[in-house]
Amino acid sequence: MKEFSLEQPAADPSLWLLDPEIIFLGHGVFGACPRHVLAVQNEFRERLERRPLQFLAREMESLLDAARQSLAEFIGADADNLVFVPNATAAVNTVLRSLALKPGDELLVTDYAYNACRNALEFAAERAGAKTVVARIPFPFRTEDELIAPVLECVTPRTRLAMIDHVTSQTGVVMPISRLVSELKQRGVDTLVDGAHAPGMAPLDVEKLGAAYYAGNCHKWLCAPKGAGFLHAARDKQESIRPLIISNGANSRRKDRSRFLIEFAWQGTWDPSACLSVPEAIRFIGSLLPGGWPENMVRNRALALAARKVLCAALRIDEPCPDEFIGSLVAIPLPDAAPDALARLPLNEYPLQDKLREKYKIEAPIISWPAPPKRVLRISAQLYNSLPQFERLAEAVAEELD
Repeated sequence: MKEFSLEQPAADPSLWLLDPEIIFLGHGVFGACPRHVLAVQNEFRERLERRPLQFLAREMESLLDAARQSLAEFIGADADNLVFVPNATAAVNTVLRSLALKPGDELLVTDYAYNACRNALEFAAERAGAKTVVARIPFPFRTEDELIAPVLECVTPRTRLAMIDHVTSQTGVVMPISRLVSELKQRGVDTLVDGAHAPGMAPLDVEKLGAAYYAGNCHKWLCAPKGAGFLHAARDKQESIRPLIISNGANSRRKDRSRFLIEFAWQGTWDPSACLSVPEAIRFIGSLLPGGWPENMVRNRALALAARKVLCAALRIDEPCPDEFIGSLVAIPLPDAAPDALARLPLNEYPLQDKLREKYKIEAPIISWPAPPKRVLRISAQLYNSLPQFERLAEAVAEELD
């Protein structure tokens, strides 16, 4: 691995709008968009408002085509298999709502799954009289087989779809997604990959991966504006996939492009500026280090691994999994919460998270997982972060837990 100086941010934090009074270690929650990219988004918005009909009716389609092509090249996809959606959760819901499930069918998910997406899967199953099957994966763990075996053991002749995270939201684990997709395909099971965290964190080649469906975000590690996500669907699956909002494209007579592209491009009046800003986000973030995106990913991962060592040492615990399963997102198990310190919805914040923010000026999410009183501290490493920030976090957490 290339050696980095982690003592300083790799990029000027002032390139982002983040509050300089707060040590922000939660990039993985909602991302953070640079000032420059926000300015580009605003240019699109002003262009739309100057000539609304011209922009939305005559120019938007070609602009979205160009943005999809740029994103497709970055994630290793065919642009004709790719559509924009507001976020990965919307993409997951789109696929699950489109499935023609029958009573007795089974939908497979792991207990690592992001809660919102698991809720969507359980809703789809319940509505159809299908069954949700949950594969229990250990955490901590030591080997790849510990991640794969529980999933494959749950496959039956009735399994219609498996929803697997690429990078798990709760535990920050980079799953062996290629092997999982391949093994499930061999058993006749389609995979819906929840790739909310993967684009911009880990190298990605969606076409090579071969999953039936891949859902991703652009607002997290790509640092695009909020409201830009995507759904990739294999060519032979697109006929059955319908957007969450049925609109004018449903009876379009156009023959110059697929119904898949037509329906998703227009679902009523909307602000496409976040999606149109994705190419500039990719270009801008890729320009901040001499080695471009590859150096960005390697540097952020190196910082995440260094931060994990510091935190685990401060808490006197073993690292919960080998380095090979870590990207730029890390989860550290904390002692169980006290009975009177139950997490508050909607983001399951604990009083300890409040104290870190108010007393130490550190923003770092604490997540209920797998269920209260169990909880983890989740940190993210982005270009504006540095190792001394995580050392400060380790001191604060150790002090508050003593």
